[in-house]
Amino acid sequence: MTVRATLAHGLFTVDPWDPSYGLAFGDELDSGAPPSSAQLDLDLEMPAGRWRPVNPDITASLPGALLFLDGVRRIDARIWVHGDAQPAPGIAASFAAGLVCCDSGARIAEVTIQRALFTAAAEAADIATRHGRYPARQAGASGPDPLSLALQRGLMEAEVDLAIRFRAQRPAGDDLLIVDGPLRGRTQLERTVGYVKTHHASYLPRPQAAVVASLAPGQRTPVFGMGTSWRRSAWYVRLPGGHGAPWSGVVRLECSADLPPGRATRLADLTARLLPPLASAPHKDPRAPQNLVPIGGLERELRRRLGDQQLLYRALRAAAVA
Repeated sequence: MTVRATLAHGLFTVDPWDPSYGLAFGDELDSGAPPSSAQLDLDLEMPAGRWRPVNPDITASLPGALLFLDGVRRIDARIWVHGDAQPAPGIAASFAAGLVCCDSGARIAEVTIQRALFTAAAEAADIATRHGRYPARQAGASGPDPLSLALQRGLMEAEVDLAIRFRAQRPAGDDLLIVDGPLRGRTQLERTVGYVKTHHASYLPRPQAAVVASLAPGQRTPVFGMGTSWRRSAWYVRLPGGHGAPWSGVVRLECSADLPPGRATRLADLTARLLPPLASAPHKDPRAPQNLVPIGGLERELRRRLGDQQLLYRALRAAAVA
């Protein structure tokens, strides 16, 4: 729960998330923050001047299954690849993608575990250790950011492949897929929504941001178009269980900008109906309520399946001197 205390000048609020996870709410809430450079279409569902909290349509049919897709990544060791020129840096990493299927119950339906050596060194070779193999994969450059991006790209590819493979075994069109995080790089997936737990940019003008702040649990904002380095349709939903802090329990959802407005609106209504019952509780999850119960459980299982980092680190060191 949110902790409130009194200072000489009045009350203050303590962010409910565990501080090791950063802030649930960033400068999107700062009234003094400069406006975002994002290109907005606030009239996509209703005129911007008429924005109000939206109660979802409860008469629409629900999908046969709600799917949650997430992934975790970990650097097992930092590597130097030696070749003809000077040594080049790399990272030996483990990453996992998983999918939870909620239909008659909830179960982890698919998991894939991969390891790889990410480096820009052309002469890099696979690393074989006693406890795992790290195939060499090319990164665009040698700096920390390009290596991290290469790892993230590998994880996203694993997530997309897993979702496509699982859906191929199910009745076509009978599910809704929730991807943990922005949808960027995964917009090719049908019936898919990106789920963004934290807010670190100021997107909406003040009148529309005030509508977000006024949402009750289970309500959503109108759908709007948003373009930064990529285009999507987006909306905000408030989950139950938030206490006190600005925008507590508010999440942003996004879908492909290629969808007609009517289909985007139907997706928005589905998320406002299906996600609030899955909000997490503070005594069980330090990122409550935004870290949904299926996503939190999946993350814990994926991290467990990555294996012991210290064991893999020792195996990599042993392989280096073998």
